[in-house]
Amino acid sequence: MSTRYRSFITVLCLALAAPGAAQPSADKDVRAAIEQYFRGHATGSAAEMRKAFLPTAHIEGVRNGTFTSWTAEEYSSRFTGKPAADEASRRRTIDRVDVSGTAAMVRATLVHGATTFTDYFVLLRVNGEWKIANKVYSSAPTR
Repeated sequence: MSTRYRSFITVLCLALAAPGAAQPSADKDVRAAIEQYFRGHATGSAAEMRKAFLPTAHIEGVRNGTFTSWTAEEYSSRFTGKPAADEASRRRTIDRVDVSGTAAMVRATLVHGATTFTDYFVLLRVNGEWKIANKVYSSAPTR
């Protein structure tokens, strides 16, 4: 066996065994948890939003130069049960997913009219279910 082939096989085995290498079902389940969060936004429903978070979660970020920090309950209660007036034009995408065992990270982009948010989520699998443990975000004018 050539050295080049042996190196290729070694790299392939290391990549397949990497801790960050997610199982397809775990990736799908983590995406479903973020889709629940998106559903909370789309519907404007506090109840739908609460389903996405662990009760101990925190949401923090800087918007228009002001630091914000909410518990999951405080954040969810900001939703009034009505979708935003411009809901039909809003876009939400999952950009990256990284799963390792019972922990995961997700980066998402939310284009909400004149403001684009980049959200970073940390999720945990608790009692067989993926939930958002914490979220931080940044915001910028939509280009």
